[in-house]
Amino acid sequence: MPCTLCDLPTPDPPVTDSGVDGAFCCRGCLEVARTLDDPASADSETAADGLDRGTDPDAADGETAFLSVSGMHCATCEAFVEARATDRDGVRAAAASYPTETVKLTYDPGELDRGDLPDVVSGLGYEASERGDPDGGDDRDVGRLLVGAVFGMLVMAWYVLFLYPVYVGVAADDLLVDLAGPAGAYLFGNVWLAATVVLAYTGYPIFRGAYVSLRAGRPNMDLLVGVAAAAAYAYSTLVALTGGTDVYFDVAVVIVLAVTVGDYYEGRVKRAATGRLADLTADRVGEATRRTADGTEVVAVDDLAAGDEVVVTAGDRVPVDGTVVEGEGVADESLVTGESRPVRRERGDDAVGGSVLRDGRLVVAVGADAASTLDRVVAALWDVQSARPGAQRLADRAAAAFVPLVALLAAGATGYHLLAGAGAESALLVGLSVLVVSCPCALGLATPLAVARGVKEALDRGVVVSAAAVFEAAPEADVVAFDKTGTLTTGEMRVRDAVGDDRAPRLAAAVEQYADHPVADAVTDFADPGGVDVADFERAPGRGVAATVAGDGGERRVLAGSADLFDARDWPVPDEYERRAADARAAGDVPVLVGWDGRAEGVLVAGDDPRGEWRAVVAALAEERRVVVLTGDDAAAAQRFRDHPGVDDVFAGVPPEGKTEVVRRLREDGTVAMVGDGVNDAPALAAADLGVALDHTALAADAADAVVTTDDLTAVPEVFDLTRAANARIRQNLAWAFCYNAVAVPLAVTGLLNPLFAAVAMAASSLLVVANSTRDLLDADDAAGTADPAGTADADAPAFTAEVTEA
Repeated sequence: MPCTLCDLPTPDPPVTDSGVDGAFCCRGCLEVARTLDDPASADSETAADGLDRGTDPDAADGETAFLSVSGMHCATCEAFVEARATDRDGVRAAAASYPTETVKLTYDPGELDRGDLPDVVSGLGYEASERGDPDGGDDRDVGRLLVGAVFGMLVMAWYVLFLYPVYVGVAADDLLVDLAGPAGAYLFGNVWLAATVVLAYTGYPIFRGAYVSLRAGRPNMDLLVGVAAAAAYAYSTLVALTGGTDVYFDVAVVIVLAVTVGDYYEGRVKRAATGRLADLTADRVGEATRRTADGTEVVAVDDLAAGDEVVVTAGDRVPVDGTVVEGEGVADESLVTGESRPVRRERGDDAVGGSVLRDGRLVVAVGADAASTLDRVVAALWDVQSARPGAQRLADRAAAAFVPLVALLAAGATGYHLLAGAGAESALLVGLSVLVVSCPCALGLATPLAVARGVKEALDRGVVVSAAAVFEAAPEADVVAFDKTGTLTTGEMRVRDAVGDDRAPRLAAAVEQYADHPVADAVTDFADPGGVDVADFERAPGRGVAATVAGDGGERRVLAGSADLFDARDWPVPDEYERRAADARAAGDVPVLVGWDGRAEGVLVAGDDPRGEWRAVVAALAEERRVVVLTGDDAAAAQRFRDHPGVDDVFAGVPPEGKTEVVRRLREDGTVAMVGDGVNDAPALAAADLGVALDHTALAADAADAVVTTDDLTAVPEVFDLTRAANARIRQNLAWAFCYNAVAVPLAVTGLLNPLFAAVAMAASSLLVVANSTRDLLDADDAAGTADPAGTADADAPAFTAEVTEA
């Protein structure tokens, strides 16, 4: 019979209680059922929830590469770059992101070399590069601005000196130049030439964007700006050729320069907000030194397989995750983990792919998936920064409908003013104003830049946001469920106390060194077995171990384990040891009785210490949310957490499968965030609306939506603070974008807004959104808000003692 809660097999007879319907595998599952009410009524379809959250249905087989692309500034650019890339043989899939100016390519290395990939994307003003921002991209932008500024000032100088005075009523006779004579023709020729340079060179990206939007079938802001500038330029050219003086080259120039200046500043700020992805991409390792039977060879990282041994010398990056099998050194893991302090790595330690070996020499055995933590971080950042949260999908739909609507509105406004008796010039200016002022650039930037800022600040605090859902789910979380071991505690067992014969720790270590259990590791760390011989090792699952130990004191049979092990062998346990073991269990610790010669001779007490900051973290989260604790340990081990006023429920004795079901049941009453560590928490992390992992192993990271790469629990409240602040920033940006258009468009339609002012207002609107998005989401006080205040540290965490007395 399966357990009613977690579907594990039940014992015979199963665990039941008169007050709870169902049969359970353990007391922990029964208590969960008692608290959550009738788990059997949960929708059975939730069992289908798996670990493949975020799996891309369009994913293609092949190698993956990230390229930086200059020249992208809207969603239409994304569509065009993707179409251009996938038209090339060997490219299986392409996904572009204009907020990060990056394209992700999946390609067949048998058909395309990695070095050929930039050529696949480059063209029509788009320049791709494998490392960070393409060389020369900023230089070209600056060059366009300088040329535009010089020739734009020439245009405006002629207007200020000669044309504007005529437009405001100064008599032609009072001017130094006769606009109707040869001098006037020379003046208009100079104005036309300078304006042509501004439009053709400085305005090239705008007109290219307009062309791309038509090719992609997705009209965009470039089309509106390009049409407005081209219309003003064409109309003015025609007027000048026919001898007229009312020309609007100034409108065309100001439109182009205002948009170009805005785009340049926006790009600089945007790259600052999203630049961590480019930095990480640039630092990815392409080659590795693999050790062979005959020496070493340099190979592509993609050619490494699990078990290969790579040599890393001082100054090199570790190419992939693995285990140190030889050598020692000091590694800088800050790029990946956010921890600035170098860490020592030696034989048996994990090596983090992407870290830099600052000193020493290591030989690293490639891990099972031959992947790098840095690569996983890059992929996670790409997924988040290129995703479209709900607010952005709304903005995208609004912007897509907005462009054709504005074009119709501009045409309608022009026609209306003509029918109302306005002159052709006045009607044209109204139409141009509507086209220019209505550009939905601010709408398109409102969400991605705020999300990018949130991702960057999270990285600075040691948190990798690996799913865009974080920015929607975290602020709405009603419940935060903590795993206990390794999350609220350090996850490392250590011996706190030793009572009895002074030989007990050494003999216990001699036996436990062959066991595979955290308590055994704690015992062997506490005492050195020394020069003893161990034979006839025997495991008693769930109770302890036994072996024959031969040393200076002769040969003896040694037991180390629980009272049940001693009862099964009919070995007596003195009352003082029974009392010490009972006290340890009541405190949530694990007692290890040690005996030889047919009786118990001592007891070791091992425990897992709570993290010093856990109280402050729980208190901070409990201010707005319900906090629960899940643990596979018994109720005594979780008592200190139950006593915290911020903890609403503690579910003890719950197996990993039961944790998953607890999360699913909690989701029926609201949005649930699960915080855990390690592989056994991965199903629960995936089942939650928001999973936060304090572990960057592959399975935990794949199951979680956010991964804390530092060993600091205070990063968890910061995830909620950052996402709440990012959401507020998104709302501010969208409110401004919609309000701006609600005010500016009617002014332009009624003819109250000149095209010159319309261009400036449009650029200012976009820049305001950009500037707002790049402000810090959390100030220093907010960041320190979860620091352990005086008196909140775990005062009842037992201090280490080692009391060894003669029995």
